[in-house]
Amino acid sequence: MGKIVAARLHWIPMITVTIDSPKPDLGPHWDDLVARASPNVFMDPAALLAAVATGFAVIRVLLAWEGEGAARKLVGVWALRLRKFAPLWPIVLDALPFNYAFVSSPVVDPAYADAVIAAFLSAIGKSGLPKILNLSSIDAEGPVYSAILRALAERGAEPLVLSKLSRPYVTSESGVKRSGSTRKKLRQDWNRLSALGTVDIRNDRTPAEVQGAFEIFLALEKASWKGERGTALLSHESDAAFVRRLIQNLAERQNASVAQLRVNGEVIAAQVLMYCGNTAYTWKTAFDAGYARYSPGTLLVDKITDELLASETIRAVNSCAAESSFMGQLWSGRRAMADMLIDVGPGKSFGYRVEALRLTGYQRLRDLRDRLRERPALPAKITKVA
Repeated sequence: MGKIVAARLHWIPMITVTIDSPKPDLGPHWDDLVARASPNVFMDPAALLAAVATGFAVIRVLLAWEGEGAARKLVGVWALRLRKFAPLWPIVLDALPFNYAFVSSPVVDPAYADAVIAAFLSAIGKSGLPKILNLSSIDAEGPVYSAILRALAERGAEPLVLSKLSRPYVTSESGVKRSGSTRKKLRQDWNRLSALGTVDIRNDRTPAEVQGAFEIFLALEKASWKGERGTALLSHESDAAFVRRLIQNLAERQNASVAQLRVNGEVIAAQVLMYCGNTAYTWKTAFDAGYARYSPGTLLVDKITDELLASETIRAVNSCAAESSFMGQLWSGRRAMADMLIDVGPGKSFGYRVEALRLTGYQRLRDLRDRLRERPALPAKITKVA
């Protein structure tokens, strides 16, 4: 008698990938995807279009589709920037699609994570795009990161992990410090500020209000130490043109706002916020140095965090900041992040080795800088006077 063998059949989705410049007609597909996937506001088509329209970055967008024809569904988006560090340097794909982006993770439907990531890497490998892929500030939690590691292992490609970091991050369930010395100081600062007059917080997401509030933020930032050092957004025309278009595009879809801390109607601190799916991003902050003793930027972020998490739509807040930032003192929650470099082509190319050398050197300099900052200051030398 023949033996009957039972086999478990695995459903393998049919994924097709298209590669193109950012297009304005992706809105409904994007909204549907974000409702199912881990969000990333820096992959939002509105943000990408701002970079392209102002000539701020050269971007290619990988779109993963499941199904065919009218029934096809968008299951993945990954925007990659073509970047060259120096004239004779190799061109690389940077997964931070433009300067001032802080998350490089693709937006992928978790039900299709392995198939989409494998399809993305395969599409890059077969295309005319560079094969060197710089994944800086990639979210190291969740299904997408694990899918990337599995797909690389299947291709026999080993990533160069440059660093693993923690980023301040809070959710509606946990992550905000409710006690301790920081909380005590915040209460004292708020009470002292309130003694000056009427203190309120405003966070209007209507497009016209956002644009006006963003101009106030830009002016505050320019008047700060960033303006003195030439790192404020208004210090460079190209940067200013891009961020104005960026906030305008996002605000038109109610995906940006500028929270303000005001005393007697005067704005003393501003926090630029971005939104994607159920996540808010504390993108940029500025405050009036004349009120520095009241910690206005910290007070604003603390208050607006509670306001956001109390809403029905926001479940998490991503700081877009280093663990050493003031948000690291406000929040106990953390999100694992990683920086890594991969070569999608066969083997390790010369261009990959050159870029790896540059990035590892840069990482060593950053580590040295951080160690020097952590060293205690030497006591002043005492000169004995006869």
